[in-house]
Order: sequence, then C-alpha cells, then structure tokens
Amino acid sequence: MPNTAGHRVYAIGDIHGCLAEFAEVIARVRTDLENHPHPQPLLVLIGDYIDRGPDSRGVMDALITLEQAALPTVFLIGNHDAMLLDYLSDPVEWASQKYHWFHAALGGDKTVASYGVADADPYDPAAVQSAIRAAVPDTHREFLERATLYKVVGDYLFVHAGIRPGIPLEDQVRDDLIWIRDPFLLESGPHPHIIVHGHTVVPRVQHHHNRIAIDTGAVFGGTLSCLVFEGAEVWDLQPNGRLACPPGTGLN
Repeated sequence: MPNTAGHRVYAIGDIHGCLAEFAEVIARVRTDLENHPHPQPLLVLIGDYIDRGPDSRGVMDALITLEQAALPTVFLIGNHDAMLLDYLSDPVEWASQKYHWFHAALGGDKTVASYGVADADPYDPAAVQSAIRAAVPDTHREFLERATLYKVVGDYLFVHAGIRPGIPLEDQVRDDLIWIRDPFLLESGPHPHIIVHGHTVVPRVQHHHNRIAIDTGAVFGGTLSCLVFEGAEVWDLQPNGRLACPPGTGLN
C-alpha cells in the first residue's frame, strides 16, 4: 500500500492565471486542516501558474504571499512558467513546439497583458522585451527560479508533466519533467513511484495504478482540482468536503 511518509499532502493542479479559483481552493485546504488537523501537512502546487487565464500577475502575487505563510509548501515549475523565464533570457532564439510563447495557443499574450504590456506580437517577440522585463517584478522572476522540478513524498512523486519511463529519477531531464506527454501517458507498467502530475488536461481527476492526473482544465471552464494524500488514502477535496478517490477513479 502506498504511503506518504507521515505527511498529509494537498496537491493542486494547473492554475493558469485563475486567481479566484486558486483563492477558493486555498480556503478549502485551510478549512480541511481546521476540521482534520495534522502534524505534518504539506501543500504541493503542480506548476503552470501563468498563461491563458485572466490574472497571471495576481496569481504570482498570491504564490509569493503563500510562500511566506505557515503552511509548508512546495512550488513545482511547469512548462508555462519556464517559458516566461526563457523569454526574459532570450525573446527570440528559444522556441516551444511550433508557437512562440506570445501566441494565443500558449497564452503568454494573456500573461504579459496582466503585467500591463499590450501588443505582444508573436512574430516580433523582441519588440517588447524591455517593457516586459521592466514590468515583471524581480520577486516574480526569482520565485520561478526557486521553483523545483519534482518532490518525492513517501511512495509518491509530484511533478508537472511526468517522467521518461525507464530512466532513473536522477537522470531525468528538465524538458521531460515539464513537457512530456505520450511516452509517459501511454506507459502501462509500474514506475518507481506513483506519479502525481498535471500538464495534460483531463475532464476529471484520473487515478491510474501508476499515475494520477490532476489538471482538470480550470482555465478552460473545468475545475481547479486539489487532492489529499494521507497514508494509503486519496481524496478529491470538493467544495463540500472530501470525496474518496481510489484507483480507477475517472477512468471510465
């Protein structure tokens, strides 16, 4: 049976600039802790804090406030968060798949707009780099630079996108941990840990035998999911309380 090494873990999926939804889920976590106290709670945010949604800047401010709060929290980096850092380093020479970060398909245009920079052109990305560098506070950039790639708690590994099957954890590469899809999603065999991940949107939380998908598309009109892990138990933390989420949940 899986264990959480004495911790209770609250894991929140991809936020993508949805500040109101994030605030509501954090309030839900605090209510659950009040109703069910635990000596070793841990909050894990799965990454993709920005892009596509209406208030990426507001989410970043909320994350920094949360970092200073009493609840121990692990902040993982997602591919969208990495794209902001990559852009600040070099606006042109990096590429993500076939789109620049500013392209509406990736949602960087919404992020820079939330910082007050208009007219970010994916076909001339260098044109506004100085404005964006000035608009993004150093505290926001430094926060994302501090974010970690993964967190192991007992038998669980929390990571943004997944892992490359068959590769030891210490040999995994950053791009796989924040970008991978099919080689990981299609793997039916066991992993060294049960992988809890976001990145790939699912209509509801999916609890496979070897991984648990928790990006339920808040920015696309879905929900911002939060799972609770304690010992061998897994719950989906709903607005009205915990809902059991055993293996097989969401797979039919």
